Amino acid sequence: MKIAEIRTHILEHRLETAFESASMRFDTRRHVLVEVICDDGTTGWGECLGPAGPNAALVAAYLPFLLGRDPLETEKLWAELYNALRDQGQRGLAITALSGIDMALWDIKGKHFGVPISTLLGGRFRSSVQAYATGFFKLDGVDRVEDAARQAARYKAEGFHATKVKIGFEPSEDLRVIAAVREAIGPDMGLMIDANHGYDALEAIQVGRKAADYDIGWFEEPVAPEQLDAYRAVRAGQPIPLAGGETWHTRYGMRAPIEQRCIDIIQPDIGGCGGFSEARRIADFANLYGVRVVPHVWGTAIQIAAALQFMAAMVPDPIRTRPIEPILEFDRTDNPFRQAVVETPLEPVEGVLAIPDGPGLGIEINRDALRHFSPK
Repeated sequence: MKIAEIRTHILEHRLETAFESASMRFDTRRHVLVEVICDDGTTGWGECLGPAGPNAALVAAYLPFLLGRDPLETEKLWAELYNALRDQGQRGLAITALSGIDMALWDIKGKHFGVPISTLLGGRFRSSVQAYATGFFKLDGVDRVEDAARQAARYKAEGFHATKVKIGFEPSEDLRVIAAVREAIGPDMGLMIDANHGYDALEAIQVGRKAADYDIGWFEEPVAPEQLDAYRAVRAGQPIPLAGGETWHTRYGMRAPIEQRCIDIIQPDIGGCGGFSEARRIADFANLYGVRVVPHVWGTAIQIAAALQFMAAMVPDPIRTRPIEPILEFDRTDNPFRQAVVETPLEPVEGVLAIPDGPGLGIEINRDALRHFSPK
């Protein structure tokens, strides 16, 4: 079995209402999928975190290193691809593109051996995970506080055990949003906050101190990812556990934040950190320092399936009779192709997702959806 072809599929949907995080504006949802095709017909699927067009271009740049190669040699191929662009590509698009390729190669490996990726990663500790709802972006022309309360009530009614609020815009309004969400969900539902690196350290400390009154599970990306000293200042200056890592790529990018105790929770994205090959190394490294691992997820059902396979094989830390279980980030914003790309949608039931037990990622791709959402 040899790699015969690699295709990228860009998916696009124009949003009826644009929305913003603290650091980015979305008027269109665009994602890129990676399809690796072998000469025996076996096909693997992956997805890249980040801008679709540039990721597709970088996937194409890796093509000469992959054609004719054995897709089962995931470790060897990862090392060679990383080395091919390492002088200019130690993080960023070179790694997010590599992540989508690696994900697809593991999908092929699972299909070849007839087992889920989680089995190849060492075995399944769990067959389902609880999901938490991500939403609360700033919608154009909508009262943000009222909208946040409505969303929170909906997520609670849908059975999610926790939700994560977008902040990082303006501290006083952000705090009103947090208060409104806590009131809407009551005291028993989990609540996290995500600033998308929209604050400076002083603002983050101020918000963290005041938001702590609302029983916050973690404070995600309070400051810019490059500012590790600011992370340490925020961690020391307010009581909420800090989370981050969706933009710290590979074990090399994760090393300093973990070793320097910048965060309490590390959030590698399988489609961004280097794929399955690198995510398991990151998880092992975090375990050495007692840093909790909660993967970041943003994309289609392919990304969701990858995160589920990874979570199935996550070793409890510590192992005990009632271990701390990983939780799945589940995007609730407008994206009609999120589930359309697979034949069987990966939707939570009362806030719980079953982990597919089919070979590879455990999903089947709907090619009609790929054609329907291809940019016209």
